[in-house]
Amino acid sequence: QISSYWQEGTPLAINLAPTVDLPAALAQGKARSRKLVSNELATLVPSRLADAWASREADWQRPINEASDKALARLAEQLARWELTPTGTEGYKKAEVTLGGVDTKALSQQTMECKAQPGLYFIGEVVDVTGWLGGYNFQWAWASAYACAQALPLPQAEPAGAAH
Repeated sequence: QISSYWQEGTPLAINLAPTVDLPAALAQGKARSRKLVSNELATLVPSRLADAWASREADWQRPINEASDKALARLAEQLARWELTPTGTEGYKKAEVTLGGVDTKALSQQTMECKAQPGLYFIGEVVDVTGWLGGYNFQWAWASAYACAQALPLPQAEPAGAAH
């Protein structure tokens, strides 16, 4: 979903432990534990992430009680603000949500009829309405189709015996 908001070339800052006060947790670990930094960190984040992250610096490859306060502060900061810049998206071949389409300002919100061209209607994913993944596009497709169908004029019945 982030590709709907991300601007190409802009770095992303990701908190890898958003529910944890990392500086406090690492300080507590230092005060009470003799485990390796990676093992103590594995109580806060997934163990494979802890192992991979701790292997990035020699200061983090020792028992936590031997690690300097600066090294632990650096670890906490990097885990809380991991920055990366995506090189792009996987494109339309893999896209699940795309932006763009007929501008909603050009349509009646009650009928989905084009304001500039009476009798022309747009519904579903052709309209510039974007939602989160999880079936919202289906809901929009059904709801806009229903609104449109309710507004369509019923065909006039031809008198009995009329020639075609």
